[in-house]
Amino acid sequence: MSTHCQLTGRQPGFGNHVSHSHRRTKRRFDPNIQRKRYWLPSEGRHIRLTLSTKAIKTVDTIGVEAAVARIRARGGKV
Repeated sequence: MSTHCQLTGRQPGFGNHVSHSHRRTKRRFDPNIQRKRYWLPSEGRHIRLTLSTKAIKTVDTIGVEAAVARIRARGGKV
């Protein structure tokens, strides 16, 4: 599963683990990415999107048609 959101473009962030003795080692902050299936009425088919949980709430608010339009405007394939 790719670790970026199709709608918001969210990707992993990078930083350091800092131990009690203040030694630093690299770590990665992954976004909460989920695969979700939506019905797209204009095309009469289901689509499967890779979205962050914040983007899932955005799709619930603006609707799947507007979300797909935003993804396509960003150059994403649906």
